[in-house]
Amino acid sequence: MNHSEFLLPKTPYRGEVKPENLVFNANLQEFSQKVSYICSLETNGKLSPEEAYLKIKYLWEELKQSKKQLGIGSNRTE
Repeated sequence: MNHSEFLLPKTPYRGEVKPENLVFNANLQEFSQKVSYICSLETNGKLSPEEAYLKIKYLWEELKQSKKQLGIGSNRTE
């Protein structure tokens, strides 16, 4: 196992395989990784709690927009 595999483990997708689900899953994993980094920076005093909150809030808004654009959870017909 190399350094990259240890820090960013890959797990196979187990949900319904549709392009929009795969893209959202990738976005969700990226969100999770960035939140983890921000939490670590805040815990170690590199970011203030307010800075960490604002960064995570921004990432959350990006994820929500991604969900909306991909139509995840909507009742659109195919």
